[in-house]
Amino acid sequence: MTTDPDSVAGLVARLLKRRGVERVFALCGGHIMPVWMRLDAEGVRIVDVRDERAAVHMAQAHAELTGRLGVALVTAGPGVTNAMTGIANAHVSRAPVLVLSGTSPRPQENRGGLQDLDHTQLVRAITRYARTVREPDLALAELDEAVSRAMGEGGEPGPAYIDFPTDTLRSLVPKALQLEEHLRPKQRPVARPDPDRIAEAVDLLWSARRVLVVSGRGARGAGPELVSFLDRLGAAYLDTGESRGLVPDSHPSVVGAMRGAAMGDADVVLTVGRRLDFQLAYGSPSVFGEAKFVRLADVPAELRDNRRGAVEVLASPAEALRALVEAAGNRAPALDRDWAAKLRAGHEERAKKLRRTMAAAPAGSDGRLHPNRVLAALQEAMGPDAIAVVDGGDFLSFARVGLSAPAMLDPGPFGCIGVGVPYGIAASLAFPDRPVVVATGDGAFGFNAIEVDTAVRHKAPVLIVVANNGAWQIEVHDQTVTHGKVVGTRLQFSDHAAMARAFGMHAERVETEEQLKPAIERALANRPALIDAVVTPEAVSSDAKTGLAWVPDLQPLAAWDEAERKWRGGG
Repeated sequence: MTTDPDSVAGLVARLLKRRGVERVFALCGGHIMPVWMRLDAEGVRIVDVRDERAAVHMAQAHAELTGRLGVALVTAGPGVTNAMTGIANAHVSRAPVLVLSGTSPRPQENRGGLQDLDHTQLVRAITRYARTVREPDLALAELDEAVSRAMGEGGEPGPAYIDFPTDTLRSLVPKALQLEEHLRPKQRPVARPDPDRIAEAVDLLWSARRVLVVSGRGARGAGPELVSFLDRLGAAYLDTGESRGLVPDSHPSVVGAMRGAAMGDADVVLTVGRRLDFQLAYGSPSVFGEAKFVRLADVPAELRDNRRGAVEVLASPAEALRALVEAAGNRAPALDRDWAAKLRAGHEERAKKLRRTMAAAPAGSDGRLHPNRVLAALQEAMGPDAIAVVDGGDFLSFARVGLSAPAMLDPGPFGCIGVGVPYGIAASLAFPDRPVVVATGDGAFGFNAIEVDTAVRHKAPVLIVVANNGAWQIEVHDQTVTHGKVVGTRLQFSDHAAMARAFGMHAERVETEEQLKPAIERALANRPALIDAVVTPEAVSSDAKTGLAWVPDLQPLAAWDEAERKWRGGG
């Protein structure tokens, strides 16, 4: 049976094609088969995965790296429930993802049919829009609305969810109701900044002595404007996992290695599309002192959380940054250049020391490699245009500091480990001419290890490097220090390379320093590829040392928690 192009399924596929969707990440099932076949007929590539969670992770990575809509297609019942972690991750990350599914045919609803479940009730709390479309004539309008909501039109961006009864998907829609206004591509509206708020922000920023700029999700797409702003003001700059690569590491404003000092010294903090969440100590005066905040964002969630701004600008970050520079004109900033230069010098000194210590990091008493040795070799081999994906708990802590690339993705504010392999596959398919490297811990790798099969089948040119320390190491450290024994947090030093080879992937197991560099070179030349690097569990990451696993009461890190307690107590 061939699905008619004028059916609801045909219109779904046609709309996605018209909106520039080139690939959909999906796992097949009977309830969505009409859409599946029409996507193929329209020439939209289906990247068929092994688990629905991975499909949504891939859609998110595609959206975050390209700035365009990411689309996942999953079947009914367990297809949707499997996808929910991916949907929740996209929700917290505010990533524009559209998730499509099917439901039981209308005559079978609520009768105990196969995989019959009210999906929208499950996903409504973690989506911007969640609807079951039963009436064929409304399908295009509903889909248009879902795409708009996902892209942030009407609120903050994030996942939108639409499903259709299977008989609705097969139903025909009269040509008179196939309105061009719903099918055609849409230009995203641009929010212009209020000139009065811009003037207030300029007065505060240009009169401050120690300005710190912190970027986040909302700054994506505003890299040139951010660099121009930093050039003009001379402020110190910190990126976050959401905005790595927007400002080159070589820029004199970058002071990432002096994060604590910059946060504590600043008298004005400008946030650009960035929430003051746990990664920034919630903006607490216990860490930021008496600093005033200027909040700049295109969504309210990045404008008023935890700390209100002395000035708040709701606008496109690119437009607002451009307006700030223009409004400042020839005004000379009052910035303390010595303060900024001292931070930069400290950053460069620490960065150089880090590079030296990483390259010379000693093996453990067990003879196994230090994780930093793996990262140093990887950094040397990646090249200047690489895309890096870092994943895990303990290894993520090492990689966040020890690995740098023009574009980077990590588990994000949801802390959703296991994203590495799906993110890497999506990144390598979107940018096949750029080296894409996934640096993941062995625990995180296990969540979606089966997707190496997807990488092989779709010839996704990704390099996966697994730091294999045979443990959930942050938890092992916490249990050892806090409780005096280890319970249920040891893994095996499994041969992940052997598993990858079983699926047809080039893969090598590396156990010595001498093996490391040539193995990476061979892997980069034979992607998709995997390196299983056996590393010592004796290496303790900064996150393990600072209490991330312990989860202090008031702040995420032990030092911040202590400072918070003192501040609250008036000490």
